[in-house]
Amino acid sequence: MSVYRVVYTSRPFGFDSGTLNGILVHAQRANASVGITGALICREDVYLQLLEGPEEEVKKTIARIKRDDRHLEFTTHVEKTVSERSFGRWAMLHDPAATWIWSRDAVRNGAIEHATAAEVDGFFQKLSDVNTA
Repeated sequence: MSVYRVVYTSRPFGFDSGTLNGILVHAQRANASVGITGALICREDVYLQLLEGPEEEVKKTIARIKRDDRHLEFTTHVEKTVSERSFGRWAMLHDPAATWIWSRDAVRNGAIEHATAAEVDGFFQKLSDVNTA
């Protein structure tokens, strides 16, 4: 069975632990109810999120995120159908360390704008490998 996957970045607006916790709690509840799984890598300067599940539900979720004023400069990096889920055990896995994505300097210098699909897929492959080992 194939799965629809989207990976996007956005810049947080009003980032703090309370905002992040609210996003995570809502995402975990909402995603579980419609068959979406995924992962969120974030810092105060970037959200990098992978969503996977039924195509219509993922597209609805992406549309809702684009309207959310806590997300600025929304950019889709990956949009494709894959053969299996990378994060099937998590309605929304959260990586608070964000240790293997771009540095803050790289983000300031345009890394997001120049990112390739393979690069952002690679971040999530590493996260998946660590969490399924």
